[in-house]
Amino acid sequence: MAKKVPLLPILSITFVGTLGYSIIIPFLVYLVEEYGGNAIIYGILGATYPAFQLFGAPILGKWSDIYGRKKILFLSQTGTLVSWLVFLSAMLVPLTVFGEFDSGFLGTFSITLPLMLIFLARAFDGLTGGNISVANAYLADITNEKNRSKNYGKMSIASNLGFIMGPALAGVLGATSLGYFLPVYAAILISIIATILVAFYLPDANPCDNEESIRRTGLRKLFNFEQKECIESKNDRKIKFSEITKIEGIPFVLILYFLVFLGFSIFYTAFPVHAQQTLKWSVTELGIYFSAISFIMIIIQGPVLSRLSKKYDDSTLSLYGSIILGTNFVLLMFIDIKLVYLAGVLFAVGNGIMWPSVLSILSRLAGKKYQGAVQGFAGSAGSLAGIIGLTVGGILYVQLNSTTFLISAVIIYLTFILSFRLIRLEKKCVSKEEFEKQFDPGVQIANS
Repeated sequence: MAKKVPLLPILSITFVGTLGYSIIIPFLVYLVEEYGGNAIIYGILGATYPAFQLFGAPILGKWSDIYGRKKILFLSQTGTLVSWLVFLSAMLVPLTVFGEFDSGFLGTFSITLPLMLIFLARAFDGLTGGNISVANAYLADITNEKNRSKNYGKMSIASNLGFIMGPALAGVLGATSLGYFLPVYAAILISIIATILVAFYLPDANPCDNEESIRRTGLRKLFNFEQKECIESKNDRKIKFSEITKIEGIPFVLILYFLVFLGFSIFYTAFPVHAQQTLKWSVTELGIYFSAISFIMIIIQGPVLSRLSKKYDDSTLSLYGSIILGTNFVLLMFIDIKLVYLAGVLFAVGNGIMWPSVLSILSRLAGKKYQGAVQGFAGSAGSLAGIIGLTVGGILYVQLNSTTFLISAVIIYLTFILSFRLIRLEKKCVSKEEFEKQFDPGVQIANS
C-alpha cells in the first residue's frame, strides 16, 4: 500500500519547475535570431536539452531508486538554477562573432559567443534534467492504484498551470523596457523557489515496499546519503535496460512514448518559427496562444478527466485523445487564424486526455520495484525523440513550411493505431492487480 503523503509539495514543485522552463518559450526563437541563428539553429538548440537528458535521465532515475527521490530532485533543481545563471551570462556578454555561414540546406547563420553560452546552459540543464521522470516515480510511490490516473491528471494540471503563467509572464515582462532580461530574472527566481521547496517542504518517498537502510559512518552519514536497498532484491541499483525490456508491455509503451514525443517535438520547433515568420505574431501573441492552450488543458485534466476516468479505462482515453491530437496538427497546415486557434483547442483536449492515461499505464506496468528505472528510460525515450524531432522540425519547416505539421499528424495517428494493443495490456494489468490483492495478507486482514 502506497504511503499517504500530501500531493501539494510535489505538485508545487512540478508547477514551479514548468513555470521556470516555459517562461522562455515565446521569445527564445526571437533571441536566437538576434544572436545570429536561424530556424535550424533554433531547432538544434531545442534538441540540446533532450540530447543531454538522454544520458542524465536514466542515471538520475536509478539513483532515485537507490538514494531516494528527494535527493535526486534537489540535484536536478540545482542544475536547473545553475543553467539559468549561465543563460543570463549569455545575454550579458558582447556579441562576438566566431564565424558566418551561408548554406543552401542550413540557411544563413552566425556562430556567436551568446549562442554558445545558451547552448552550454541548455546542455547542463538537460544533463541534470531528470526531474520529470523522478517526479513521476515519486507520484507512483505515494499513489494507490485506484487514484493513479486521477493523480497523474493533477500532476499534468500543475505542469499546465506553469505553462499558462510562463508564456503569459514572458509576454508581459518581455514588453517592458528590460526586454528579455526580466523573464530570465524571473526564471532564476522561480528556480530558487523550486530548489527551496525540494529542500525543505518535500517529504521523502520510499521507493520500496520494504526497505532497510545500510548504516554508514563518516561523511556519508553526515550528509544523510545512505544507500537504500529493497529486501526483495539487492541488485535493484544495477537495473539494466535489458531487464526493463523483459517486463511485459514496457517496450511497447516506450515506443508509444517515443512516437508521441517525436510528434510533439516537431511541433514545438516548427510552430514558434511558423508564428514568427508566417503568422507574423509578436512575443506577446505567441505567449497568449500557449497560455490559452495550457488553460484549456487544465480544465480537461481536472474535472473532465476525473469524470472520464470513472467511465473509461486509461487505454480507451488514450485512443480518443490521440485521434483528437492528430487532427489538431492537420488544422495547423492552414493559415486561417480561426483554424489555428481551433487547433490549439484540439491540442489541449487531445493531449489532456491522452497523456495522463499513457503515464498511468506505464507506471502500472512498471510496478514499484522498477518504477524509477522505467521512468528514467521513458525519459530517455522522450529525449531521443526530442533530439530527432526538434532538430528535424527546424529543417523541415525551412523546406516544407506549414506542411511540416502534417508529419506530426501522421506520427500521432500512428500512435492511435498502435494504441489498440493498450486495451489488452491494461486488462492483463488489472487482472494481475486483483490477483495480488486477493493474496495480499494485509488486504485479507483489513477485510476480515
